[in-house]
Amino acid sequence: MDLSVVIVNYQTFDLTKNTINSILEYDYPFSYEIIVVDNASGDDSLSRLKDYFNDKVKFIASAENNGFAAGNNQALDIAQGRYVLLLNSDTIVWENTLENIYYYMEKHDNVGACGCRVLLENGELDKACKRSFPNVKNSFFRLFHIPTNSKDDNYNLDNLPDDEIYEIDCLTGAFMFIRSKALNEAGFLDETFFMYGEDIDLCYRIKKSGWKIVYYGESKITHLKGASSKKQKSKLIYEFYRAMYIYYKKNHAEESSFIVNTVVYIGIALLCALKLFLNIFKKKV
Repeated sequence: MDLSVVIVNYQTFDLTKNTINSILEYDYPFSYEIIVVDNASGDDSLSRLKDYFNDKVKFIASAENNGFAAGNNQALDIAQGRYVLLLNSDTIVWENTLENIYYYMEKHDNVGACGCRVLLENGELDKACKRSFPNVKNSFFRLFHIPTNSKDDNYNLDNLPDDEIYEIDCLTGAFMFIRSKALNEAGFLDETFFMYGEDIDLCYRIKKSGWKIVYYGESKITHLKGASSKKQKSKLIYEFYRAMYIYYKKNHAEESSFIVNTVVYIGIALLCALKLFLNIFKKKV
């Protein structure tokens, strides 16, 4: 098997169906499998997906929802591909995207993971698809919207072209085309992250294992990110800032002073509290 496509479903029948169909629509010069993990949806989305796709897709039914990372890991345990694609259930894969990145990975055996240009529904770039690793300095610049031309200070790499190919630090978990050998060396997704942050942590470990991470801007997917509501559930906001805390403590706290760590932890807590408070006044759409 050349490629294993892993998709986690949680109460998103229509979105997941459309994502899978965007893959099945095309023919490929490689063998592949699609594995869908249902994260204890509690609705009929799993049974409907099974009926719709029949034997074209492998399904795993989680007994409980232990998070996005845990859901992906269940599929990674049985994936047979030389490459693995972690793909969000709210994406649409464009023609030639998988083929182009597959050939690129075949030609560059030092690349552990590759991403593509991720477009939002309105056609704008999803900035999470090409990033530097977060640190105290670039997080400060991003928080206060301070422009910079320095790669070290530019978290979203706005100074780099969107349609070219180059090495970066971090991809988005919406689309991560990973060499299985690199994944085995770095380890699967850290299930301490319920959702958010697991993609950054995995990229950090892949690079730490000696592999390159590449942004392939010549190929695209569409990410229907945040399409359902402007008002976020408090749980999602909490997990977003909890992921910041976990990532920093795991990967950077030991190299920083007690004072810096304290400031970072307090800052994350204050931002979380502020966002939760402001979310109370947002209306659902």
